[in-house]
Amino acid sequence: MKLRPCIDIHNGAVKQIVGSSLTDDSKGTSENYVSEKGAAHFAKLYSSLGLDGGHIIILNKKGTPEYEASKSQALEALGAFRGGMGIGGGIDPDNAGEFLDAGASHVIVTSYVFKDGEIDHDALTRMASSTGKDRLILDLSCRRKGDDFFVATDRWQKISNVRVDSLLLNELAGYCDEFLIHAADVEGKKTGIETDLIPILIGSRIPVTYAGGVHSLDDIDIIKLIGDSKIDVTIGSALDIFGGNLDIKDAARRCIED
Repeated sequence: MKLRPCIDIHNGAVKQIVGSSLTDDSKGTSENYVSEKGAAHFAKLYSSLGLDGGHIIILNKKGTPEYEASKSQALEALGAFRGGMGIGGGIDPDNAGEFLDAGASHVIVTSYVFKDGEIDHDALTRMASSTGKDRLILDLSCRRKGDDFFVATDRWQKISNVRVDSLLLNELAGYCDEFLIHAADVEGKKTGIETDLIPILIGSRIPVTYAGGVHSLDDIDIIKLIGDSKIDVTIGSALDIFGGNLDIKDAARRCIED
């Protein structure tokens, strides 16, 4: 188990937000933290700490001026830590190469491979063919519906018909190198993790990173215990570098402690 660092970019700034509050027009988006420092600052910090395998997420809608401002920040971060982080947000087969050439270890996609609430297998095949399986991360971030979790697309705003379970993970593992899974209902709230989701993720035969609600070292211990030390973790708003109380070095050490 290890700590996977993150850089979330919204309207051209590094931010930590409450994931479930995100909307296309940004009205009502709840912000936990807005940095005065650019994305490259955080990429260099992660590099200095030896924290690779993280992700950069562009939270704006592709095709907007805000997306272009966030993309510019993202490209600077990729250049500052070449090969150290993947990137998601508006990625498709046509632009994936630009981000990989800029230094991304992987590209991360959700919405492109879903259509009308279902997996678009043709789009999934095109995406995997354009990058190669070893450079693609599928983001299966999800929201709770009843007792189950379903993939949430379009910046977590639309709940699909695709349930996150071991069958889905095994099916999609043939197309990608890793999974990134935000528990969107608790993302950014610092109120605890979705403990019901962790046992599902153990069923994956490729690496999985969980994100959402982590606010203490105890939460890391819970993920480690329930996940049998097989599930990596991302922490955002709770970290001291994003205005929280959890020291990033302490969090990284806790992940690898026996």
